[in-house]
Amino acid sequence: MKELQLNDFLHYKCLSALTFAPGGDRAAFIITEADEERNAYRQNIWLYENGGVRRLSAMDKEGRFVWEDECHLLFPACRTPEEQKRAEDKDAFTAFYRIDIHGGEALPAFTMPFSAQALKPLGDGRWAITGTIDASRPDAYLLDNEDRKKLAEEYREDTDYIVADEIPYWYNGKGDINKRRTALFLFDPAAGRTERLTPPTFNVESFAVKDGCIYYSGEDYRTKLTENADIFRWDGKKTVRLYANKGWGVHGLEAALDGIMVPATDRKRFGSHQNPNFYLLDEAKKSLSLLAENEEGIGNGVIGDCRYGAARAVCGKKDAFYYVATIHGSSHLFCLGRDGGVRPVLQETGAVDDFDVSDKGEVLVVGMYDNRLEELYRVEDGKVRRLTAFNEEALAGKYVAVPEPLTVLSREWEIEGWVLKPRDFNPKKKYPSILDIHGGPKAAYGPIFFHEMQAWASQGYFVFFCNPVGGEGRGNEFADLRGKYGTIDYDNLMDFTDAVLEKYPQIDSKRMAVTGGSYGGYMTNWIVGHTDRFVCAATQRCISNWVSFCGTSDIGPTFGVDQTDAPLVSGAKKMWDASPLKYAENIKTPTLFIHSDEDYRCPYEQALQLFTVLCDRGVPTRLCRFKGENHELSRGGKPKHRIRRLKEITDWIEAYTK
Repeated sequence: MKELQLNDFLHYKCLSALTFAPGGDRAAFIITEADEERNAYRQNIWLYENGGVRRLSAMDKEGRFVWEDECHLLFPACRTPEEQKRAEDKDAFTAFYRIDIHGGEALPAFTMPFSAQALKPLGDGRWAITGTIDASRPDAYLLDNEDRKKLAEEYREDTDYIVADEIPYWYNGKGDINKRRTALFLFDPAAGRTERLTPPTFNVESFAVKDGCIYYSGEDYRTKLTENADIFRWDGKKTVRLYANKGWGVHGLEAALDGIMVPATDRKRFGSHQNPNFYLLDEAKKSLSLLAENEEGIGNGVIGDCRYGAARAVCGKKDAFYYVATIHGSSHLFCLGRDGGVRPVLQETGAVDDFDVSDKGEVLVVGMYDNRLEELYRVEDGKVRRLTAFNEEALAGKYVAVPEPLTVLSREWEIEGWVLKPRDFNPKKKYPSILDIHGGPKAAYGPIFFHEMQAWASQGYFVFFCNPVGGEGRGNEFADLRGKYGTIDYDNLMDFTDAVLEKYPQIDSKRMAVTGGSYGGYMTNWIVGHTDRFVCAATQRCISNWVSFCGTSDIGPTFGVDQTDAPLVSGAKKMWDASPLKYAENIKTPTLFIHSDEDYRCPYEQALQLFTVLCDRGVPTRLCRFKGENHELSRGGKPKHRIRRLKEITDWIEAYTK
């Protein structure tokens, strides 16, 4: 078998945004492909109909869409010179085009006078739309063309200045967000009228449409976003608050079961990471009514590096509520009924990356099964039937290692993991190896195709990975790592490493490397500060100092405080004790740092602090900073940057292991 190359991901096709048309006779989805020459991504709309698929758009820039009716799609685009000039001038607008599935060119439909996000039809020709506004200029969308040009010029003149008076002041993937809000609008195409429905400083988190009413969750804030969302209803005339939040986490709204489904958690047992139960909104009592308890996280927690685009975690129908949940390294699809009973729809080993359910009950899934890349599947009798072969050619003739399961008892928990054997494995030879640690920590590895690990296996490495305590897929208690970072999880990783060495004597224990990103970067930093067993390390988008993280990360005052189980300022000692930087004087392991300068989740200073100490102490080290990239570098970064990242890590590991 041929060697899988580091840059082979350039040929992978990623599927996303799977959505049935009204009536359920067809569905559309997005295919994303890397474009190395432009250092960007090509995205086009595809159609599934009568069991087959065909491409619907070909401009390479259609990354999202919404069904207008059973035969027409709307999607945002900048196609005219005027639209392109407005975009270059930073004018906030969104032009929508309409395409007929039966053929013909896409034609202009309408233009929103703000940056539009999600659209949902009310059923009478009008649309509920969320869009980004500046809370200090909330009615800018009403300005005429000349005044819009003046406002755009003002914004351009202010680009040298960043003013903050609230937190979060920046957000990963969005940049500076001070006074930026997601607002809810009502759009009437027939009348050509747009109306903002939410106050200037209100931030909408999610919304649903039912019987001509708009239900939405969010909060009005001026200093700190608390993540305690209230729930409101707009009935066409007035807005009423239906649920006043008292510290609960609201995980979205979905029209389902003839009501509004609200996955929510009281956060009392396991903090902000506590998995939500299922509630129905009781509009009469203005409260949440428990329908079913739930111990698993909602959504696909099985991480990977071969995906791109939006994905659905839930789908509401009049008689059912469908949702994805991660269990033991795989994500499955379930259905919740009116009586609170849950039945499995799909429980195959692998990952449900996206899905939708038609009005006729047909279930389609974008999935990763049988160690394949993403394909489109139909669910039939609890099994998947593959409908496409988009990625067959990309892996044809290439070595793809089979993930071999391995479980070890560690600190009262069975820790699940997998091992990839190197290409052309010879049981009489000795091989170098790589321990790869996932991010999150509330995520999970699974037996799915993971490009970086498969590429390393192709280059002659054993690659092993596992799900330590703190991860997804084993319930609330397993996922609870608050105040325990660097303790039980460290033991889990070391115990798993010992088990791998025992089962695979072909691994040279003197040539082991360790790497990981985000939480995996934190654990890489922690490991090299507590053991010298790894010959080198590559820490990516890491955390090294919880004290500074809590003051600089976009989620520092929420996630950071919750996970360290220590309040800001007064909890500094507890945060410091759990910080890898405290143990930096112990580090002797050559360490590579990979970080992005626009990573606001784990800010760049986290890498700089530890890098500086290692340089000062003469420990071999190297830092590669990616300009213009954020926390998603390894998954959604520019293609050339993703290649360089993989090459930096691979070259560093190879220098010390081969």
